[in-house]
Amino acid sequence: MSVDFSKNATERPEPCKAEIKGNIPSWLQGTLLRNGPGIFTVGDTNYNHWFDGMALMNSFTFKDGEIIHRSRFLRSDTYKANMEANRIVVSEMGTMAYPDPSKNFIFKAITFLNHTMPDFTDNGASNFIKYGNDYYATSETNYISKIDPLTLETLEKVDYLKYLPVNLASCHPHYDKEGNAYNIGTSIATKGKTKYILFKVPAVSDKGPALKNVEVICSVPCRSLLMPSYYHSFGMTDNYIIFVEMPFKLDILKMATAYMRGVSWASCLKFCPEENTLIHLVDRKTGKEVETKYYTGAMVLYHHVNAFEDDGHVVFDVITYTDNSLYDMFYLSNLKEKSQFDEKRFSKPTYKRFALPIHADKVSFGGNMVKLKYTTASAVKEKEGKFMCQAEVLCEGLELPRINYDINGKRHQFVYGNYVGDSAEAAKFDMETKKMVYWDEDKCLPSEPVFIPRPNGESEDDGVVLTSVINSNPGQSSFILILDGKTFKEVARAYVNTELNKDMHGFFIPH
Repeated sequence: MSVDFSKNATERPEPCKAEIKGNIPSWLQGTLLRNGPGIFTVGDTNYNHWFDGMALMNSFTFKDGEIIHRSRFLRSDTYKANMEANRIVVSEMGTMAYPDPSKNFIFKAITFLNHTMPDFTDNGASNFIKYGNDYYATSETNYISKIDPLTLETLEKVDYLKYLPVNLASCHPHYDKEGNAYNIGTSIATKGKTKYILFKVPAVSDKGPALKNVEVICSVPCRSLLMPSYYHSFGMTDNYIIFVEMPFKLDILKMATAYMRGVSWASCLKFCPEENTLIHLVDRKTGKEVETKYYTGAMVLYHHVNAFEDDGHVVFDVITYTDNSLYDMFYLSNLKEKSQFDEKRFSKPTYKRFALPIHADKVSFGGNMVKLKYTTASAVKEKEGKFMCQAEVLCEGLELPRINYDINGKRHQFVYGNYVGDSAEAAKFDMETKKMVYWDEDKCLPSEPVFIPRPNGESEDDGVVLTSVINSNPGQSSFILILDGKTFKEVARAYVNTELNKDMHGFFIPH
């Protein structure tokens, strides 16, 4: 289907009742928040990359069989500055902002200095995070924006650096049963060291932001002082955190000169296919990294699916790529082309499973030390304290993976996501049968599916799947789609009587 990814969205902050077709389960009570880029042109200036667009938040509130929709732009400092100037004045990863040619030399000099030691954008257009009782719109910089999840109003700009030394942070935290949040950030050249910081934000907080009680779990040294690895997510089990340090790196020195050289910060991302990927395993209780080093071949990954422990192994599932061309695919100039997923230009996602033997230091060299019968993943001891791991390929084409989060950290059977192929489809993948079922409709583009478990459900897939759908059929509105978690058949849909934009990630708040 044809979707104009560069079209500016229109916000609708007032609540609007959706038109229901079908029957919404009576137990489904809560709000689905979705976040993604929504403004791509300001005045005569344009963003180059889809990820750079200014954040548009959508909410779909389910209550007593009805759905209320509203949308609102995130009022970040980036949004305010750009709108006041009527041009893009705050740089994003793929778009370098330059001052109006009419500005004087002093203004241009200050702009140059700000980009040499960059103060990153607060345009939180990727996801939502819950810290304590508060919700934040987030991207991957040191800034997050507190929002009201009911009205979508922007309340407060928060800087991670006030609480711990991280310049970048993941937009995919994990949560335990008590509601504590776990995340990872990068501390760049602090006191001569670049490191990754794993941290915990306690669920319960007295007055003030929950981040003020943040606890550092572990610091992992970066393999290169001025070239930290990029990451988008990480894995977590009951006892371990899995952090994958890819040879997909951010060159800090090149970033410092990017503005002067007339290039974007994204051009400073470098994939090094000749290097291995290092897998870090951190003990959550001791805060220490497991001494054994696990390696695999070069790869790029954005999304972890799940991780769990089984019989002396840590097993984790990820969506991987052979190179970093996925980022290039989302340049708006590429999205305007007819063939978005040209196999010759862009690598496709591959769903892989890794298995790490935890207590295998005293074994001899050579030979596969993975003893789990349900996976072909391997780990071979090459030398003392070092294992070379090979993954099992489970399927291809699945992205934006979601599971029943109630079993996060436990062995799962089902994964929901978007299938990347000739058409846009929502999909459910069965780990045991290796079969995939789909939902698709002509001229419709579904978002990342979010699984909502039925209270006291009898099985892992007992619940519903929510996905917002861009509908390009003439005379028809976009809609929120409700699928049965087991059969993946349509239960209901709700037409929102407005256009929806392609977005990134969603967060469900149960009522």
